[in-house]
Amino acid sequence: MSLPNESLLMDTLNPDHPPLILRPAPLRVWKFWGTALWGLLVFVAMFVGQVGAVLLLGVMRGLPLDMNSIQSVGREPQALALSVIMGLPATLAAVWLAIRIKKASFVDYLALRWPAWSQLLLGAAGLILVVMAWEVVSRSFGREATPGFMTDLLKSGRDKGAALLLLFAFSVAAPMSEEVLARGFLFRGWSASFLRVPGAIILSSLVWTAVHLQYDLYFLAEVFSIGLWFGYMRYRANSLWLTIVLHALNNMTAVVLTMWLGG
Repeated sequence: MSLPNESLLMDTLNPDHPPLILRPAPLRVWKFWGTALWGLLVFVAMFVGQVGAVLLLGVMRGLPLDMNSIQSVGREPQALALSVIMGLPATLAAVWLAIRIKKASFVDYLALRWPAWSQLLLGAAGLILVVMAWEVVSRSFGREATPGFMTDLLKSGRDKGAALLLLFAFSVAAPMSEEVLARGFLFRGWSASFLRVPGAIILSSLVWTAVHLQYDLYFLAEVFSIGLWFGYMRYRANSLWLTIVLHALNNMTAVVLTMWLGG
């Protein structure tokens, strides 16, 4: 007499009756238009969070809520740093809502996995090559390697005691906000659409470049090329943490060197 478990075991060993393999359900994602529309909403949320921080500072100082007051406060290094920082929770909240509606895992949707050290080293090496190539081009054309207004901002922030706040804003808050939007949410949805991975890398890099429209065309081209490398590494390592770390290292190096050279 055979037991049920023994029968099941023999079935799994029978080539005519292979064992049942349970595969996880595919991740539910927004496709092209859903990702585009939600991406626009995420960008609006980021903008509202940033402007809201400036408005709050103006109200706390008793200033009128007009354009002149907003521009005056927004040009201060401390206010600009707080604005960038406040854009992060707004971005995360909007992305979380979009993913929640799809009933997907926030971690899986954004590929929040720690990369292997070899991938981190490869990503850093490629980033250094891209940045150094643009440095050579800048020197050959007699251009500054950093936009002038950023140099003035960082020097002013250093002199006014806002160096650490600016360092946190540009090296932590900005990379996380921008990577969650570009290489996280946008890349995930667009790579699953008709664009596939190459199109998703290019289009998400274009969107990320558009976030930096305060730069001229030369620096926008540099931003776009860095975005392509970040997008490739996001795909290769399947890790958003990798691009967040690379983005943070790039910004931190630029901020520290600019402040130091400004001394």
